[in-house]
Amino acid sequence: MAGRSEALQSFVDAALAAFDQFARAPESRRSIRRIFAALEVPGPQRSGPGSRLPVCAQLDAALAVETEYGSLRRLIERFKAIEPLLEWRRRSNNDGSESVNFFEGHANAMIIGPGGLEDRRDLWIGVTLMAPNVRYPDHDHAPEEVYLVLSEGEFRQGLGAWFSPGVGGSFYNEPGIRHAMRSVDAPLFAFWALLVANLAQ
Repeated sequence: MAGRSEALQSFVDAALAAFDQFARAPESRRSIRRIFAALEVPGPQRSGPGSRLPVCAQLDAALAVETEYGSLRRLIERFKAIEPLLEWRRRSNNDGSESVNFFEGHANAMIIGPGGLEDRRDLWIGVTLMAPNVRYPDHDHAPEEVYLVLSEGEFRQGLGAWFSPGVGGSFYNEPGIRHAMRSVDAPLFAFWALLVANLAQ
């Protein structure tokens, strides 16, 4: 098996440092430890150029993050190095709770996971970008999930109130919980890391 590219390994190292610093909840820390332990063994690499969607014009604004934390600055720089290789996609399975501008106003990219730069099924690491004033639909999934947010924006879990993690905010989604997010007057940019169910047992 080919080794992980230097650029992707640098991103993995930066992501580990950032998640380790900001994912403080016990459930988050357990999940992150298992995800990054699994990443010690590289998976199959995808080659070739990436592809962007129109909303990716928001990336420069989304990545212009002002933060005192070196771990977040390094994560952004390492992400910029691999971003041209990512395949940005729209979510296709919506339930009507999304905003009318959602289709054109969002994009997701899988970095590690099915169809990612490293194609594997045991874990997913990816990113969501949304233009200002866009609401993501309510959705759920079997894998547990840890978010690391690098922008302003609001999130909701279950029937709870909307909350704003802020830059460097992190939170845990238990398996199967309904959740959603929405941008405010600036682009929303957030990383997510999911541990599939059979690995979480």
